[in-house]
Amino acid sequence: MNSLRRLVVLRHAKSAWPPDVADHERPLAPRGRRDAPAAGRWLSNADWLPDLVLCSTSRRTRETWDLAAAKLGGTPPPTRYEPSLYNAALPDLLAAVREVAPHVHTLLLFGHSPSVQDLILTLAGEGLDDTLPRTREKFPTSAIAVLTWDGTWQDVEPGAALLTEMVVPRGKKKS
Repeated sequence: MNSLRRLVVLRHAKSAWPPDVADHERPLAPRGRRDAPAAGRWLSNADWLPDLVLCSTSRRTRETWDLAAAKLGGTPPPTRYEPSLYNAALPDLLAAVREVAPHVHTLLLFGHSPSVQDLILTLAGEGLDDTLPRTREKFPTSAIAVLTWDGTWQDVEPGAALLTEMVVPRGKKKS
């Protein structure tokens, strides 16, 4: 049985700040609507297609996933919109990851800053190339990190994963 696990962490794309709109309901900004499909294209091209998606219930994360998923090709993977991922602290994210079913080998987790950055830095014991220093410096909107380890979701511990990727896909600006 394959025990390699891959956690793909994606921060939502750039959101707008319309007046009188609650934080949970903030939509994507024009740049976010350009960048979210680029994130989906990157996931597809890198072949990091998830078996399951856990997504915050905020409007900006849902819109990011909708635009990214449209670029994956084929049937989108099963998606669970988790209220606990909105305004989540690190223990909440760790709990969500540890509850993933054993048959899932690649999990895509959509969330918010700073908790997604904290999750990555907590789980990554090592990183390839300059992935760790860049992630420590900043994990901007639309950033994607890929962590891998040999084991189960339930057993993942701080420092157990290898940070193999940290990219920030961007869509092309209209001229």
